Amino acid sequence: MRPAQPPRNFFLRSPHALAAFSLASIMLLAGCGSDYPLGEAQKKAAEANTSNLRGTLTGGGSTAQNAAMNAWTTGFSVLHPKVQVQYASVGSGAGREGLLAAATEFAGSDAFLKDEEVQRSQQTCGPGGAINIPAYISPIAVTFNIPGVSELNLDADTIARIFNRDIRSWQDPAIAALNPGVELPDIPMTVVARSDDSGTTENFTEYLHSAAPKAWKYEPDGSWPNDISLEKAQGNAGVVTTVSRTPGTIAYADDSLVDQSLGKVKLKVGNEFVKVSGEAAALAVAESERVEGREAHDIALELDRNTTAPGAYPLVLVSYLLFCSSYSDAQTVDLVKTFGHYVVSEEGQKIAADSAKSAPMPERLAKDASDAIDSIMVRPVN
Repeated sequence: MRPAQPPRNFFLRSPHALAAFSLASIMLLAGCGSDYPLGEAQKKAAEANTSNLRGTLTGGGSTAQNAAMNAWTTGFSVLHPKVQVQYASVGSGAGREGLLAAATEFAGSDAFLKDEEVQRSQQTCGPGGAINIPAYISPIAVTFNIPGVSELNLDADTIARIFNRDIRSWQDPAIAALNPGVELPDIPMTVVARSDDSGTTENFTEYLHSAAPKAWKYEPDGSWPNDISLEKAQGNAGVVTTVSRTPGTIAYADDSLVDQSLGKVKLKVGNEFVKVSGEAAALAVAESERVEGREAHDIALELDRNTTAPGAYPLVLVSYLLFCSSYSDAQTVDLVKTFGHYVVSEEGQKIAADSAKSAPMPERLAKDASDAIDSIMVRPVN
């Protein structure tokens, strides 16, 4: 069994994709020689199952999706025991690069493909390029470790000033004004960001750029601005671990990975402070619009970061599954479409919500996602 090979000299150009391809290759090779990588329970399920689908599907990318992806691959293996879906949690940027280089069949990304990436994808995915399929909706928590404090009220401007290092003390008047009666200790403030190219970072900086334009001068990006000096950690899990270990620390991370022992920020939306939750994130996504100028089945979403809808939490990420619009063989198309439909189905969304605290997709969005998956086809031979 041989994993798909990337183009010549690709690794010299992209160390992020090298990580994605290497991990995906290891996972793929580890599964060789057995139709039942999960062991005896999966073998018994196969004996009682009528599914004829078989093969290996390899992906990589978003760390935010990881808990949901584990639930999806486990649930999918029960329905289709002779299929191996393998996913390397290496970050959204590496995931996108892996797909664009044909190192994987799909990717997970917390940011949709940019126009130039869609154009590049035509080399791998045919004339229709790659498409963005919403799969996972989750709020980004602004989380902190302050002994004795479990919640803080903050607005976008104050969050921006903390992360651009204009605010360097927990006793700053801007924080105190939003939290009357809360006693904040005189301990050092440590601010943590992602060290890797991250869709979570892109969504976080997009929120700051839109909701606090006077305080946040930087364009949205998956990489943290080089001229802001702060502590960094790899992946959502690495960020949360760093916050857990150091009192006085504040960071941003996918809410599904934030430990219950840590504090969380209530976000000012309109005239109220909204607690982070999957339900509040779903309300914000319901206010979104499709990105203009994309193909009919490319469901890239423009989120309204300035919404004042009651109960909405606009610091949210919509994480996508990135598929080619066409593949060179029918078996891959069958695997991609069957797995994609499972993820966006009511069952797939429920197990993701149960395992990762994500928000099920709004009904209209789920229908659009299913239609887009239906459109994936076998690439015509020239």
